[in-house]
Amino acid sequence: MSPSYFDVSISTEGYLDSDFSQYQGAGNYQSTSGATPVADVGVDNRASGGGFRAPPVRAHPDIGSPSGSWTAELQSSLPQVERQPASVGRRRELPHQGDDVGNSPTEVDGTGPVGASSSETGGGSSYQHERLKTSEMTSLGKPLHRLTEKQKKKLYFIDALKERYRVDYDRVQPIPYIKDRLYCVDKVYVEGGFEFMTTDQVTRGSGPWERLGSYTSVISDQRIQSVRRIIEGEPGYGKTTVTLQLAYDWCNRVEGSPMRDVEVLIILRMRQLSGIRSIHRAIEVYLLGSDPRVREADIAAIIRESLSAVVILDGYDEYPDQHSKRETDIQRILKLDLFANTPVILTTRYLPDYLAPVTKRVRLTGFDEIARDEYIRKAVVGEDKIALSNIKAKLKENPVLEDLCQVPLVFVMFAHIAHENQDFQNFKSVTEFFQYMIRCFHEHLKNKSKELNTVRYSIDENDHAALDKLAFLAISQENQQITWSREGMCKQLGQDFYKTYLALGIFVEEDVVSYDSSSKVEVRFYHKLFCEWYAAHHIVYILSQPGQNVSLDELFRHMKPEDLQYVYRFACGLNQNVGGSIIQYLREQQGSYRFRLLCLLEQSGNVEGILDHVRNLCSQTVNIKEGDSRMLQRSTVQLLDIAAGQGILVSSLHLDQCFSKYDVTNACIVLKSGHRLTNPKTVEVLRVSGRIRETVGDSKGIEVTREELLGLFQTCGALKEIWFEGRDFLLPHSVPTEMIPPTLKTRNIMVSYEDRRGMIHQLNWDDGHWQTTTSEPALRIPQEVLDQQWALEELARLSNDGIPVSSLHLDQCFSKFDVTNACIALKSGLRLTNLKTVKVLRVTGRIRETVGDSKGIEVSREELLGIFQTCETLKEIRFEGREFLLPHSVPTEMIPPTLKTRNIIVSYEDRRGMIHQLNWDDGHWQTTTSEPALRISQEVLDQQWALEELARLTTDGIPVSCIHLDRCFSKFDVTNACIVLTSGLRVTSLKTVKVLNVGGFTGTGTLPSRIEVSREELLGLLQTCEMLEEIRFVGREYHLPLSVPAEMIPPTLKTRNIKVSYERERKHGVVHQLNWDDGQWQHQITADGSVEVYILPEELDQQWGKEELAVLSTAEVSISELYLDRSLSNITDNTQSIILTSGCTIPVLHTLQELWIRNTDVDLEMFLRILAYTKECTKIAALVFRYCKVPDEVDAKMIPHLLEQRGVKVFWFPRTAEKYLLDFDAGKWKKW
Repeated sequence: MSPSYFDVSISTEGYLDSDFSQYQGAGNYQSTSGATPVADVGVDNRASGGGFRAPPVRAHPDIGSPSGSWTAELQSSLPQVERQPASVGRRRELPHQGDDVGNSPTEVDGTGPVGASSSETGGGSSYQHERLKTSEMTSLGKPLHRLTEKQKKKLYFIDALKERYRVDYDRVQPIPYIKDRLYCVDKVYVEGGFEFMTTDQVTRGSGPWERLGSYTSVISDQRIQSVRRIIEGEPGYGKTTVTLQLAYDWCNRVEGSPMRDVEVLIILRMRQLSGIRSIHRAIEVYLLGSDPRVREADIAAIIRESLSAVVILDGYDEYPDQHSKRETDIQRILKLDLFANTPVILTTRYLPDYLAPVTKRVRLTGFDEIARDEYIRKAVVGEDKIALSNIKAKLKENPVLEDLCQVPLVFVMFAHIAHENQDFQNFKSVTEFFQYMIRCFHEHLKNKSKELNTVRYSIDENDHAALDKLAFLAISQENQQITWSREGMCKQLGQDFYKTYLALGIFVEEDVVSYDSSSKVEVRFYHKLFCEWYAAHHIVYILSQPGQNVSLDELFRHMKPEDLQYVYRFACGLNQNVGGSIIQYLREQQGSYRFRLLCLLEQSGNVEGILDHVRNLCSQTVNIKEGDSRMLQRSTVQLLDIAAGQGILVSSLHLDQCFSKYDVTNACIVLKSGHRLTNPKTVEVLRVSGRIRETVGDSKGIEVTREELLGLFQTCGALKEIWFEGRDFLLPHSVPTEMIPPTLKTRNIMVSYEDRRGMIHQLNWDDGHWQTTTSEPALRIPQEVLDQQWALEELARLSNDGIPVSSLHLDQCFSKFDVTNACIALKSGLRLTNLKTVKVLRVTGRIRETVGDSKGIEVSREELLGIFQTCETLKEIRFEGREFLLPHSVPTEMIPPTLKTRNIIVSYEDRRGMIHQLNWDDGHWQTTTSEPALRISQEVLDQQWALEELARLTTDGIPVSCIHLDRCFSKFDVTNACIVLTSGLRVTSLKTVKVLNVGGFTGTGTLPSRIEVSREELLGLLQTCEMLEEIRFVGREYHLPLSVPAEMIPPTLKTRNIKVSYERERKHGVVHQLNWDDGQWQHQITADGSVEVYILPEELDQQWGKEELAVLSTAEVSISELYLDRSLSNITDNTQSIILTSGCTIPVLHTLQELWIRNTDVDLEMFLRILAYTKECTKIAALVFRYCKVPDEVDAKMIPHLLEQRGVKVFWFPRTAEKYLLDFDAGKWKKW
């Protein structure tokens, strides 16, 4: 063999079954199974079981010459894949070693053998021997025979992946029942909408979201660069299709695609991963098949050592083991314990229980009008503009389908049906459309059955009761069923019925390879909507049976409208009486009014039937809130569409923290949820409110451009008034008059912007500028530059017009006062020069908790005096926050006489509540608080300030009402008579302190280091604080002595009678107070009702916990929960006491309601003892094991019968969101 070539030797011998062999000489390979529909729910990868195994090609009645105008039109409009017969043993001639594959014409245009487009070469080389060019390993710089074994394995591995993916992306099936032709994904893929969440750390909230350019942006956009990305989308939105397009780009090294630079791409369908705990084993089983050259250990090494690898896990919502008790590699990947440095993309309908903080969220928003037009042109009518207009007109004539057709898969079917059927009717409900579509499916199959040499189907299209029940059982359980075994489905439905619905395209088959490499065929619905359709028929059957008393609460227990809205709507549309019962049921559900109207629409069969309800809704303010469920938002949007179609005026529409932007191209309002208001033309008043300033954080806000603002006015044809409220919005400074259409000026729409400062700006249509309507406005200038520009422009106008500014608030943006230029410099670099009309200047800085190690902003004497002189009408100035360092004094000789006569109030209020006011007579600060209180936090700068202030107060003999040491106490230094803080600083000035509050950690979680306060420290502290009246220790890290011997207590302390209290945890409801007579603690119960008690591993903590439980039990206080966190050792033999790890024992607690055992592994013997102890606690309702290992099962005979008789529940929560309940009858855990 020439050294210019190397042979990967992929043999297909033995993999082509007898069914396939019949096509070897036919010149055209047409498959009826294993097709990949255009959207993700309908994907059917029959070859997914092994890397090189050709999927069995079964004879099917749809194979052959197509008939019927619809099929013919589809075949003529879509680019067709001409399949070539498999060439067993044939080897292709390849270019010479010197050719550059990356730039070769054969690769770019898809006509050559290497990297060729499968649409041109009959699906790639999935069933052929493959030979790779030596130039494909130019990075290795060696021909094959000179490569190391590791390098060879890597080349084999990458080529095997490409072979696997070509099988998948080359089998796209746009329409369920047209199986004659399969298409390459690149020929039918159309971009839907992509958005990403802009927050720095992942959140389960609803925004804010920004648009992504295209599917390639998921890989390349720097804004979402992370090792964990999630693509979210509802069923049919194209999640799997996106993965196929990325696979196509990678396999063919598409120019301009970021996938061209990816070395290794792993794509796994998660529904296939049942029982597989190792991700590397899954890759071996599902992507490599039986190739012996690359094994599990090799795969791990290849991915680990690859320069650029990407892993795509498709369909987490279909992952069978997502709630598994045993940890799998998928769970480890989500937690960043595996593939920590490898980018992983997860596609899913809903978010996993655990999200790594670095996760970036992307979501698919479906087809907008541009995407719909592109699909119609690309796949249905070509450049026929009249046909395009006809299809679009039919969609506009059917407003009830607007929401449904955002789902790409559904729109594809709608477009083809609308194009091919001249008698396409106007549908008055979604139910009516679905009935029509199912009828088209059956009609098409009947027409095909009339051809020669085709199978005849005799199934009545109205006879599907068994399927109805199967579908209902699938979606009415807590964990919905999405797949069935072919054998099981045939057994339930019958062979003939199954074959008919497979031929219709409503069922999709898929070859699935098990962990042991055995293969089976699984079946699912082409789209979830079909499952909902047939399930709705079964609901109608159940509720229409005479004499049946069916509880709708029980019937719909696991069928939430937000997830299964079409089940409800279909059922209402199928039977009017049943619909009435369902609507009455929904009437009792909170927040379902708008959804009920959609169900009424289905029931009445025409819009007229609900117009009175729509008018009633629109006569009031229609609210769409950020916190509304997607179903509620969707329902509201659909009702607004109906109102617009019927010309019903909407008196007021309030978009409450849900506005994202106005889409100028598509002339619609986009909500943060992704829903679109495409037809707001009858809205009279539009109120758009955003978040208040305190909640915006570092968000850049939502910028509304001039074009968006004007487009919004023009789209809302009936608009009279629009309000923007809140700090979310950044409106244009002005709208040039030449941009304003004359029609808008004549309409004279009131455009107002009210911010949270109370400033109201109104747009003047004559000059396009904003006017402030407040008499003496107050201005707030935040950190955002655009907001600052707004405020500076407004301040300049007010100053020029001589309008007083009641208050100017510089919120965390003050940098310094520029004495030379007599202006305030902001942190952004902007400057405030127009200050002469400001009456009150408020300068706030960051609160101490956020300053970090900042040195603060020093305001010199010269700067301070300069501010006073520049602000000619200034009456008061306040500095607030730990960021500012003001001068200790201002020498009187520096103060101009004019300033003294103006008597400006100059105050500084820190976050401890200390208020300092400048005395103009002597230039010193005076503390206006009579008995100030000080709070000392963990931050060093805060501690320094407080210590300096405390020293001054002590020197002046000013009593300090309270000092709060907030989690910063370390110890009391007996030798030097001072408190040592965690920073190492020392508090020596304590003699005027009246109350000392030592606060610490409360609650569960990881404790800081234990701080033990000895008897000597406690007594020394009390003696040093000469004026002390009370000292409180609150926190779990503080361990005080269990007693203080009376002989150690000085007589002076007894006479002072200082109140010494210790509260380990406020939830415990017990305060311990030191008795000076005997040095023992007295216990005071502070709980009004039940209390919680936590006991942790430390010995002193357990001793105190034992004391508290004894007090609570004696007083018969109800203990709602007792948490034993890493502190349980065993149960005594007589099962009457709990033994803690310190040796302390806790007797039976008759007021205990729940016992929680955390982070402690329990074997079978201890488990049974715990059950026996629980039986003795007469009021207990639940025993919970959290983050523990427990026995998988228990002999039911060993479980105390009293537990079941009393209704006691035994739970096991091995990890977050994973819950199990002990079945007393079986002795096994069941999902709860």
